[in-house]
Amino acid sequence: MEKLVIYDAEKEMYPSIREQRIEAYRQYKDVLPADHWEALAKSISSAVAEQEGVELIVALIQEKMVGSVALFPAKTNAYEGYIGELDYPEIRMLAVASEARGKGVASALIRECIKRSKAKGFSTIGLHTGEFMKNAISLYERFGFERLPQFDFEPANDGILVRAYQLKL
Repeated sequence: MEKLVIYDAEKEMYPSIREQRIEAYRQYKDVLPADHWEALAKSISSAVAEQEGVELIVALIQEKMVGSVALFPAKTNAYEGYIGELDYPEIRMLAVASEARGKGVASALIRECIKRSKAKGFSTIGLHTGEFMKNAISLYERFGFERLPQFDFEPANDGILVRAYQLKL
């Protein structure tokens, strides 16, 4: 198996990370209403994950970036005002290049976020994901993430929910 390397993104990688996110999420473009896709694309291509305190983590196979994730610290506005500040870190914008899917990249990035959160003394980690992201939801549930419907939100007012999940560490 090819060796997977996880480390903190360097600043010069940020534009490539944003591009890769858009490419990874493009599979949803034709299943979502146009307004929802535009809101999602705007959100995942924004620089919100590059703000102070956010850990932007990348995965590489043979020195090629194949995935990334943003770990937002507790008590930050990770969702641009849709929900209040949470008392635990949040996993956001998990993206894996289509050619690297099925190789454990997403699981490795999630485990890294869990490890970092535990190391900082947190007993909980959270995330939000679109209800249409069935594979992601299955993966999160295999890790033991549980629903927190009180923190769901509807970003495009079109009936499509962004579901909240949390994992007790």
